[in-house]
Amino acid sequence: MFPRGIIYQKGKSKKHGEINLEPSIPVKLTYIFLRGLGGGLIGAMVLGLIFTYGPIIKEEVDYLLFGPRKEVLNPFSNSSMAGDVKQIQEEAKRYGVDAYFSVVIPKIGAKSNIIANVDAGDIDEYLLALERGVAHAKGTHFPGQGEAIFLFAHSTDSPANVVRYNATFYLLKKLEAGDKILVFFADKKYEYFVSEKVITSAKDISWLSYDDGEETLIMQTCDPPGTNLKRLIIVAKRQS
Repeated sequence: MFPRGIIYQKGKSKKHGEINLEPSIPVKLTYIFLRGLGGGLIGAMVLGLIFTYGPIIKEEVDYLLFGPRKEVLNPFSNSSMAGDVKQIQEEAKRYGVDAYFSVVIPKIGAKSNIIANVDAGDIDEYLLALERGVAHAKGTHFPGQGEAIFLFAHSTDSPANVVRYNATFYLLKKLEAGDKILVFFADKKYEYFVSEKVITSAKDISWLSYDDGEETLIMQTCDPPGTNLKRLIIVAKRQS
């Protein structure tokens, strides 16, 4: 508040004169401007934080409140139609992805189409791919080939870029051994089960050439979410 009032009352003081503490109009205007500017900057900062970390907070809160998601059951899983192309396409559609190339992680409610053959060493190429979905690393294999498949998402060089790229793998850290991962590829469905979870250096590229003689799905994301400090690796083995 502005100081107001008179600090001297005539006839009650031995000294004469009055001092009015009411500020001048220019001072008032300057104060109002600075106060509005400060409030605006604080508001912008709060909105920026919400915009940046909102997806992470939402995923964490949803998981905290509702726990692991339930898998969409395939009514044809035990019938002779389980491998039918139309049924595979319909199942993928119920998850909200296509059967051409996509990944679904039922436990954490993650789902995304996959962009194939993305150069993991070309920052412009993979950042463009991550705006549209999860990236499949060029040079690694595809489901059904009996080799390692490498998928990555949420690679960002700045917290400000968090919402620019997909949030598919934000909750990847919630996965444990035995959790199921589905990959649809060329109108077929492949099931993988988590066997290992690793935190590694951001410079560790050894996983791109992983080979243990089995068909293995490797998924990578940044850790902690919204940073570029380390990498979280999920290793999952295919169930025949």
